[in-house]
Amino acid sequence: MERFAVKRGLEKTIGGNAGLAKLAAQHFNDVQANVNGEFQASFGLLSNISGCYTEQGKLQVDVVQLKGADLESFLSAEGGREQAMESRRRWSSFLDAATGYNAKQRGDKAKEDAKKFSKAKSAIKMTRKSIEMSSTVTQETIDKAETMIAELEAMIERGEAPSEGKVKKLSELV
Repeated sequence: MERFAVKRGLEKTIGGNAGLAKLAAQHFNDVQANVNGEFQASFGLLSNISGCYTEQGKLQVDVVQLKGADLESFLSAEGGREQAMESRRRWSSFLDAATGYNAKQRGDKAKEDAKKFSKAKSAIKMTRKSIEMSSTVTQETIDKAETMIAELEAMIERGEAPSEGKVKKLSELV
């Protein structure tokens, strides 16, 4: 399962998950949407594609591709290689339309999020180490730090990139 950043306001412009399913129908075959607007589709070597917009405003997709003997027989069939290239092209253009970002921009956004996650994890680790090593930290400060740590860990668990402000507050607390 992958999550992609979506350009601000695009989800509303597209029409949410219902619009996303319509967009998928323009790029893939056998598109089916459930009552929540989540879609399932396929095309070429992409045997199963499912996706939706999350509450955090991200595009969440899960893709199953042909592998092993199935992939080999698909590619060796007449027109198989062209069909595989067409599958990749359609996947890329779907992501471009559904996120509002091109491949390079999606990669840059993913790097930004990874950096935020890394900074948050580092701040949590450093704060806990500082509390452990310090003899002057009050219980009130420890409790406040643990509350902030719990909030950051919950965000990380949900796949939400913590803001720099929250991380900075935690770092400056101890």
